[in-house]
Amino acid sequence: MDDNIEVIVNTGVQQKDSSMAVTIAISVRALFDMEEEHELFMTEGPDEFLTDQISNEDIPLKEGIVFPFIRATHMVNERLLSLNPEEKQLFQIILLSTHSAGGGVRIVKSVKYYGLDISRFCFLNGHDPSEYLKSQNVLLFLSACETSVCNALKRHIPAALMLKQTSATSTEQLKVAFDGDSVLFSDETDVVFREKGLAEVFRYEKEMQDVPMGEGPFKVFAMILGEMKKKFSPEDDPICTYLVTARSSNELGARAINTLRHWGLQIDEAFFMAGSPKGPILDQIKPHIFFDDNPGNILGAHEYGIPAGLVLSGCK
Repeated sequence: MDDNIEVIVNTGVQQKDSSMAVTIAISVRALFDMEEEHELFMTEGPDEFLTDQISNEDIPLKEGIVFPFIRATHMVNERLLSLNPEEKQLFQIILLSTHSAGGGVRIVKSVKYYGLDISRFCFLNGHDPSEYLKSQNVLLFLSACETSVCNALKRHIPAALMLKQTSATSTEQLKVAFDGDSVLFSDETDVVFREKGLAEVFRYEKEMQDVPMGEGPFKVFAMILGEMKKKFSPEDDPICTYLVTARSSNELGARAINTLRHWGLQIDEAFFMAGSPKGPILDQIKPHIFFDDNPGNILGAHEYGIPAGLVLSGCK
């Protein structure tokens, strides 16, 4: 790890066993609404940004797009510990800032103000975070920086680009929704569609119906959520997972279902949209976060106040 990266352990919270924890890394701009501060940094430079952060360090930052999702992970941790005080498979949150620790007091104070269970603060001093993420066995990275997300995906870390929006989410469960192709599943069918068209997709999927699809970038994270769900009884499960795919249930749904069965991954509800807009169904289920590789679906989710992470393609 680069010597210029500064890591501060949050001694105000119980530290997790990193070898067993489900580690999620969040950028400060995803957790908090820092659009004004970011604009100041881009237009006036780092010195003005630092001065602004120091002068306002007693003013808590506003909640950002990922804030409700992180609150929900805290709730799941509490539920897990109520079942088993020795539980080790807990969500562990690392907060990342591209800036130096010198201007980080406001961030730390904001975390304390909201009572967030953040294990560590990492100040990158302008460095790319992907090497640090890999060293910490991060299983999910959410950021407002496209370059950082793409670099994480290159290192095979599940990552999504989070854009500013208001959100309307559930408070009773941790709800996570996944697209299918290029997110939970590999992009093999998307490649067939791009290269040969929809008619060939139907033929290909029928021929491959009993052959499980390859793993997508978010398969591992979905499987871990599945493991955590098994610790609860069905009627008292605080985690709810969804598949919301553009596939149709008749022609293209069988292979998706067969793949989930092959993996042993139980999804609470699956929606086969047959190319219809996903926004209305997302509005009904109100997930804390929805992962999709199609920018149009991300915008559709935003129209209904659903926090959505764009899984970037082409990050090879």
